[in-house]
Amino acid sequence: MTSPTITFAAPGRIPYPGGCVLEPGPYALDYLLGWRTDVTVAGKVHPDAPVFALLREVRADPAAHGVTREDAEAAANRFLTLAGQALAAEGGDPAWLEREFAQP
Repeated sequence: MTSPTITFAAPGRIPYPGGCVLEPGPYALDYLLGWRTDVTVAGKVHPDAPVFALLREVRADPAAHGVTREDAEAAANRFLTLAGQALAAEGGDPAWLEREFAQP
């Protein structure tokens, strides 16, 4: 098995502040949509990148980033799995993330 062309760390525990903010699930979704970490795409490091936004960009035009459509889909699926687990841990629905990826 070859290593993935697009890599990023898994999100940690979502820092839900409690109190008078959004409910934990919607707060977690918002947090994950803006979550930042280093992302490597075809050997190029994108430091402190917004993961969701970058993956949507790569998925929309994989060739422009030097990856295949399969690589882009695999990275998006990995994000959906890892972020979906973090979202579910806060009472959110992982399908919300899938819906966000489907938005134009």
